[in-house]
Amino acid sequence: MSPNFVPGKTVEVPDIPYKEKIVLPRRKTALLVMDMQNDFVKPEGRLVVPAAKETIPNIKRLVDSARDAGVPVVFFQDTHMQADPEWSTWPEHCRKGTWGWNIVDELKPLPNELVTEKNRYDGFYGTWLDHYLRGVWKVDHLVITGTVSNICVLYTASSAGMRWFHVVVAADGISALTEFDQALTLRQVSSLFTGDVVKSVHDIQFD
Repeated sequence: MSPNFVPGKTVEVPDIPYKEKIVLPRRKTALLVMDMQNDFVKPEGRLVVPAAKETIPNIKRLVDSARDAGVPVVFFQDTHMQADPEWSTWPEHCRKGTWGWNIVDELKPLPNELVTEKNRYDGFYGTWLDHYLRGVWKVDHLVITGTVSNICVLYTASSAGMRWFHVVVAADGISALTEFDQALTLRQVSSLFTGDVVKSVHDIQFD
């Protein structure tokens, strides 16, 4: 334990260095949409992040902008089968083939877009993501949106940073269960890897 940490003491969040605007090259960028599924987003879901529903219009704006610019869009689908060990940590959620497993209708992927099933927090772990990013699209920049900020968004951003991708996250395009978790994610992305954060999806442009 750090000698500077006192249990029970209020912890101040360090300043988060937001960029005013990020302009990304369309031919070198991909947009990742993490786990915007009914179980996480809709009130009837099994593991709801209340703030996630508010991000739908913002994420849709980015998705539409990426599509217009020819930027690849990747949708992630948290996917679990019967007796998945993750259900010992979290309540049962995102069982493959159920309503809760489906991506929300407002962000329905197009037939030609990549939908990646994953069974852990990191979008690179055990998936074909890196194959498409490096081998097919040859991108250097990743805009990451979705839920949950400090779990699947952060672990995927961290894994991307370890691979030297430039990571961009908009504060109003991700959602967490607490304000602390949200701030932690933005702080980590902006300070630990080759990452930048902006306050709004409006501050991200594809050129």
